Amino acid sequence: MKVKIVNKSKNPLPEYATLHSAGMDLRAHIEEGINLKPLERKLVPTGLFIELSPGYEAQIRPRSGLALKHGISVLNTPGTIDADYRGEIGVIVVNLSSDEYLIDPGERICQMVIKKHETIKWEHVERLDETSRGSGGFGHTGTN
Repeated sequence: MKVKIVNKSKNPLPEYATLHSAGMDLRAHIEEGINLKPLERKLVPTGLFIELSPGYEAQIRPRSGLALKHGISVLNTPGTIDADYRGEIGVIVVNLSSDEYLIDPGERICQMVIKKHETIKWEHVERLDETSRGSGGFGHTGTN
């Protein structure tokens, strides 16, 4: 599948790190570092603009290494970029650690996964079909 992309950053285009990677790392398009204090969040630009085909979305997800080593995550994960959005991809990065963290220019801050999705039409009914689970949720099957 081909996706049109405009890259206004000095960073290379996102690419898959390995043959079977699902996501591509996106980099910070900033001139100088951004210091994130504990529990602080900031919108980090990427300099990337994409054009997806209808029926697809781009999901923005945290990088596991940043999350484990530094407590850095994406706040609204997964963030969704709709097929009709043409603005710059921005990433809401949050520092969930107790230490400050410096995001460097060009640093890989998140990953992007392209996913197919369905568009539905509602069918208004008075009742839903019964199942063995019913309305059980939020731990109804036990704690073990």
